[in-house]
Amino acid sequence: MPTYQGTRATRLGAKARGKRRQRIQFDPVLWGIPVFLTLLAGVLIASTQRQSPLADWENHWITAVVAIGAAVGLSRVALKHLQQLLLPVYIATLVSLLAVKLVGTSALGAQRWISIGGFNIQPSEFAKLAAILLLAGILAKHPIERPVDLLRPMAVISVPWAMVFIQPDLGTSLVFGAVLLAMLYWAGLPLEWLVLLISPLPTALIAGLLPWGLIPWFALLALLAWRSLPWKAIAVAVSLAINGLFAWITPLLWEHGLKDYQRDRLILFLDPTKDPLGGGYHLLQSTVGIGSGQIFGTGLMQGQLTKLQFIPEQHTDFIFSALGEEAGFIGCVVVLVAYLVWAWRLLQIAGQARSDFESLVVIGVLAMVMFQVIININMTIGLGPVTGIPLPWLSYGRFALLVNFMGIGLVASVEREARRARMRLQ
Repeated sequence: MPTYQGTRATRLGAKARGKRRQRIQFDPVLWGIPVFLTLLAGVLIASTQRQSPLADWENHWITAVVAIGAAVGLSRVALKHLQQLLLPVYIATLVSLLAVKLVGTSALGAQRWISIGGFNIQPSEFAKLAAILLLAGILAKHPIERPVDLLRPMAVISVPWAMVFIQPDLGTSLVFGAVLLAMLYWAGLPLEWLVLLISPLPTALIAGLLPWGLIPWFALLALLAWRSLPWKAIAVAVSLAINGLFAWITPLLWEHGLKDYQRDRLILFLDPTKDPLGGGYHLLQSTVGIGSGQIFGTGLMQGQLTKLQFIPEQHTDFIFSALGEEAGFIGCVVVLVAYLVWAWRLLQIAGQARSDFESLVVIGVLAMVMFQVIININMTIGLGPVTGIPLPWLSYGRFALLVNFMGIGLVASVEREARRARMRLQ
């Protein structure tokens, strides 16, 4: 029969082994896929700069080392300890965005950076994480049960969205909208309300492309408002009035509110040959490069279109075209599957989270990353307009890389706390 001391020693030994397992636990999907993509990115970036004295692939990997260190640090902090800092972090982010407008540094026609000690810092990237954290805190405390409950989260996201939009940075501002919609849906927003919330966007598109389609579209919106909202007659009237305003104002904005190059940028993806040496140049060269890779590609560091730099600044937003040329269809599929597996893992972690706040943070990070993946890839293969959205972990961009890894750190913290909770129940 074991003695008390022996039993106690056994318990202490098991506890120590459990803590040791927690310290060395490594999620191969959550961490491994982004690291793999980052390593691949270094090779692709180096390939795009073979004819250039630049060596941004080194900076990409150096930034990745720093970013992974920051992510590991965040993963060791329980998110419940960050909840007291959500508002101060959000306010500090807004102050930094305001500083960009007042004393920021301009490049390529946009004012998006603050120069501090010789380093250009891009606050809009950090604003995405700050918005995710504060939105998660608000939605966890105030779930969406009435239409009026939408006011808080929309107010939180609208301020940084507007400040980023006027920089101008259309791509990043779109990310805020995608994050808001995904987190609202995960927080329990009815699907009908979600459709009504985003309805002005399709209304604007229909008004510009197929005006006759507004009749069935408005009928559908009226039905959704009547079935899902209180004060049914008022809800229908308000929904139709808002969408009617967008339908009326869209053609006016198109003709008088946008400059020629802005209109071209939005529609040239439909037929880039209309301006093959101007706005359609990137799209044409990108699709040619991807197509030239065929099934297996030319081999890494062997792409001739990439080597000759047919696409300016290819190492940033158009890095997927280098992947298509050098790794071919197979390589593109491998990367796409990697993103999908990573997204599925985050959905699992969100479902296992201990609290609504932690679950919503994971969904926010998932929406932030995957929205950029979808938009960037569609852009490079000619299925969407050029928006300036980078491809996570593959495109060169130091602060985007840092923020994406910090997002992983937040998700890893949620996974770690959920795993600890399961072990305590065993």
